[in-house]
Amino acid sequence: MVRTQSYTAAARALGYTQSAISQQMKALERAAGTPLFTRAGRGFRLTEAGETLARHAEDILGSMSIAWEQMTAVARLRAGRVRVCAFPSANATLLPRAMALLAAESPGIRVELLEDEPPDSLRRVAQGESDLALAFAYPGLRDETPDELVEIPLLEDQLTVLLPAGHPLLDRPALELVDLTEERWIAGCPRCRANLLHQCAQLGFVPDITYTIDDILTIHSLVAQGLGVAMMPGLTLSFLHGDTIKGRSLSPISRRQVSAYVLRDHLRIPATARMLEALSSVAGQRTAGHS
Repeated sequence: MVRTQSYTAAARALGYTQSAISQQMKALERAAGTPLFTRAGRGFRLTEAGETLARHAEDILGSMSIAWEQMTAVARLRAGRVRVCAFPSANATLLPRAMALLAAESPGIRVELLEDEPPDSLRRVAQGESDLALAFAYPGLRDETPDELVEIPLLEDQLTVLLPAGHPLLDRPALELVDLTEERWIAGCPRCRANLLHQCAQLGFVPDITYTIDDILTIHSLVAQGLGVAMMPGLTLSFLHGDTIKGRSLSPISRRQVSAYVLRDHLRIPATARMLEALSSVAGQRTAGHS
């Protein structure tokens, strides 16, 4: 109507009947509570209220067009954002490779990295602070997963005992925890410390935990200086440097489960779903390489 100044011309342009256009304009005027058009010869002229509405309508339609284009870009993976909260060793190993894979196939997706240990990382997802979390759990020490989250298992991360170079037990290809009852221990994050205490308790002894620190590189440095031994997940072994630390597998084998957690509805969001695919691919490659 604004462009054509005529019910007939507007109806023809939009593919509606003149009666339908007339009814819509009358309904719009009733909603506005004031006339929007006045008759001018055979056509119509906008009132002051009509001009105000027309200006805002153009802005709204322009914003809707931009919004539609942006939503289409997100849906087709030309754009988008996914916030991932992970524990340190996953942030340093699994995520960089997954992000590289994602960047190669969907370069428009931006990944925001957060760092937190479970169960806090799971709470972040449940509370909307993160779109996806990577977390780990030890056998017998699993926390209850919030009902609104879906768990996607990624890999089993084998635990290793780290000893300083020259340690007398390095002549063995694998170690039992009972071989280490007299050792001083360096323990990591609270969940890892709990697992160490749990496993040792099952064997009837309490480990002498001399140092506790969450930082992986610090733990490695303390071991290298001969200040203790440490039980570390396989994901952290890529951080080992030089010949100052050696790793030995445990017998029987001990593992932790690494999984991704996401809100059920977010599985349908393209960027989040694509990030999960990339993580699953990287985890599968790692599992195949260690089998």
